[in-house]
Amino acid sequence: MRESSPLSRRALLGLAAAAVPLTATAPASAAGVRSAGARSAGTGVVGGERLGLAGVQVRAAGLPKKLTAQAWLVADRDTGEVLASYNAHRRLAPASTLKMLFADTVLPKFAAEQRYRVTDADLADIPSGSSLVGVQAGTTYTVEQLWQGVFLRSGNDAVHVLAHMNGGIARTVAEMQARAEYLHALDTHVVSPDGFDHKGQISSAYDLTLFARAGLRNPDFRRHCGTRTADFPAGGKKTFQIQNTDRLLTGAWGLRPYAGLLGVKNGYTSHAGNTFTGAATRGGRTLLVTVMHPAEGSNAVYEQTAALLDWGFGAGRAARPVGLLAAPGAANAGRPTVSPLPAEHSAHASATPPGPSTLRLAEGAAGTAALVGAGAWALLRRRRATTAGAPAEGAPGGRRGDRAADTSAGAVPQQGGGRRAPAAENPTEAASPQGGRHRR
Repeated sequence: MRESSPLSRRALLGLAAAAVPLTATAPASAAGVRSAGARSAGTGVVGGERLGLAGVQVRAAGLPKKLTAQAWLVADRDTGEVLASYNAHRRLAPASTLKMLFADTVLPKFAAEQRYRVTDADLADIPSGSSLVGVQAGTTYTVEQLWQGVFLRSGNDAVHVLAHMNGGIARTVAEMQARAEYLHALDTHVVSPDGFDHKGQISSAYDLTLFARAGLRNPDFRRHCGTRTADFPAGGKKTFQIQNTDRLLTGAWGLRPYAGLLGVKNGYTSHAGNTFTGAATRGGRTLLVTVMHPAEGSNAVYEQTAALLDWGFGAGRAARPVGLLAAPGAANAGRPTVSPLPAEHSAHASATPPGPSTLRLAEGAAGTAALVGAGAWALLRRRRATTAGAPAEGAPGGRRGDRAADTSAGAVPQQGGGRRAPAAENPTEAASPQGGRHRR
């Protein structure tokens, strides 16, 4: 506000009125959401209070030094103990790692040998820019082959065919959301079954780890996520080979295969960046690691996952747990806990699910009070400055400081004032001309 424009009572009322729509997408502090959750459910953070805190949570030494991901988590699959985490409940765009929830929800519904002839309608609603395995309308596929397309090539075409077999996209999304809540993955909001960039589609390192743990209980899920290559129909009696895009599994792109790796799922879009959940077994112990949005290029998500697995199998053996992976279901069939929304909420997850809940309205009231208080404070300072004969303080310097703080907390300022168009997942991993292409 300029020095020549005093802050009037009308302006303060305008700020108060504007506060409610602003808070619909504003991040709430972890403490604020925890206290609201405690009042409504009588409990705290999913997995334990420490997992609701920002920053590294660990009770052991020797963590890898170069971890640039915005969130990560290491857990023991069998005991459910979380050995270490960083921003475990931070809500971020999940990309194709959300396909773990899709598979955990839909995979048990169809027999592997069941055959299905794909129609044009099955492929009509695939988002532009999607990663594809090469499903063709008019061709008959087994359910087994469609799941190979999902797990190995992250094919959104295969996802949409299976979703239509399941009764449609809307029904599948609703079932995935219900499954997420059953697993206590309360950071997750499902908009599409394929994990592609959609406004409001979010998850967290904690939730993705829950999905992997639940999925790995299914033998078919384990088999698919650990498959390196498969022959995929190309029409008629022809086939072409598809390869798994999990680089720790196959050793592609200059990486070595990770010893004992079981899977699970990788993902990439220009909006979400790189995400990965991996599981590996050594010495009879199975660890789960989720890494979301590292700062570097596409190999970093695998390198940091491998480093955290190494730590877990080494120094992490002596680690005392900092939390637990929630067991599916609830004794009283209710929501036992409420996940926090950390204050350093990412710009990638700024879109929240539509519809104001009681919690959102409470946040709105708090935001209104904050804005009115800030306006009154500014008015008081301006009047004091005028009385003392000094000019009122400007905002540009402080605004720059705010942007720097947002950046250091992991927010990504938009360049040029607009949202970047989504890019295809795994853009450098286009397959053969017969399939695995990326729609532009």
